[in-house]
Amino acid sequence: MAGRTTGLGIAGDGTPGAAEPIRGHVLRWAARRSLRPAAVALVSRIGVLALAAAVAAVTHQTFVQPLTSWDSSWYLKAAAGYPHHLLPGTGNAAQDALGFFPALPVLIRIVHLVLQTGYTTSGLLVTSITGITAGVAVWWLVDDLYGPEAADRGTVLVLWSPGAFVLSMVYGEGLLITAGAFMLLALRRRWWITAGLLGAVVSATDPVGIAVIAPCVWAAWPALRGGDRRALAAPLLAPAGIGAFFLYLWVEVGTPFAWFITQRRGWQGGPLFTSVPGQIGGVFVDGFGNPNTTIKAAGAVVAATFLVVLWRSRPDSTVMAYVLAVLVLGAMSPVVGWSPRLVLRDFPLLALVAPRIPERWFGPVLGLSALLLAVVAALAWSGSSTIYFTP
Repeated sequence: MAGRTTGLGIAGDGTPGAAEPIRGHVLRWAARRSLRPAAVALVSRIGVLALAAAVAAVTHQTFVQPLTSWDSSWYLKAAAGYPHHLLPGTGNAAQDALGFFPALPVLIRIVHLVLQTGYTTSGLLVTSITGITAGVAVWWLVDDLYGPEAADRGTVLVLWSPGAFVLSMVYGEGLLITAGAFMLLALRRRWWITAGLLGAVVSATDPVGIAVIAPCVWAAWPALRGGDRRALAAPLLAPAGIGAFFLYLWVEVGTPFAWFITQRRGWQGGPLFTSVPGQIGGVFVDGFGNPNTTIKAAGAVVAATFLVVLWRSRPDSTVMAYVLAVLVLGAMSPVVGWSPRLVLRDFPLLALVAPRIPERWFGPVLGLSALLLAVVAALAWSGSSTIYFTP
């Protein structure tokens, strides 16, 4: 029988016995393509860990303390088990693990049970791995859109963005970016079930994760109009993560709104859609003396600028649907706004603008971004700023 070539450029003879060798070739091919972005991600994580060690030494903390500070403690408590009732009151008294989504805690608990390591060690193992897979996933997505050179630039800008130090902490961003980038790639390939399952992981990881519904609907609609009913799998499966979490809360706590109630009582009191104007207005009223307000306002300006650049470049519409949905969700919050941590979760905004930056300016932009990462991480880990740790 005459040989043929698969879509990946791998030869096969079409016989049933050829499936396994082809699969092995595909896996090796994918592994080779992932080595470079994995190495870039590893270097970025080592750099952040070195910074954490320096901050810990100066502030007389253990090395682990900065990496498990702020909301990390809530994820670790959720991994040990969610409480079964809402706490009364407001502010610190009402803060509870119920205010955090379950995908990361579930992974931590699995590692804890399999490896018999403590929750802290398990959490750091999970987030160390997802911090690297996030870089790989972003690279694959941008490479599919614009090629490997653009993918290199987009990945490095995401990994050294000011909010990216949380990728080395027990936070959900690494998992969200990994599943989110591969989901967008699956949508481009019309792998509807895969995209829907990955979307479900994202929507179970973080409240901003419900943004995945927008690109799933956007990508599925023309396919459905063309008669491909399989496309329904993506928009139907993507909300399953958050749906399962709220169902669990309904059964265990007595209300499907336990997460929302906990967040409003403990962290996010105040009118919706006031974060971005409040942060920018705060700079005009109070100047630059408040680092929280200043950094969030700067993040909003950068996000708006990058959005204009991305829009003018006529990006993939499915990816753009995700970008816009994340920005809308960030703006809805009374406290989050378009902070650098929110922009990190909106990773295509950084990754797709990076190739548009003139080559002579990319180095200085990347250097400034890395410097800001170091400054805000040091402020946060030393207890001087809470800017990146609002949900």
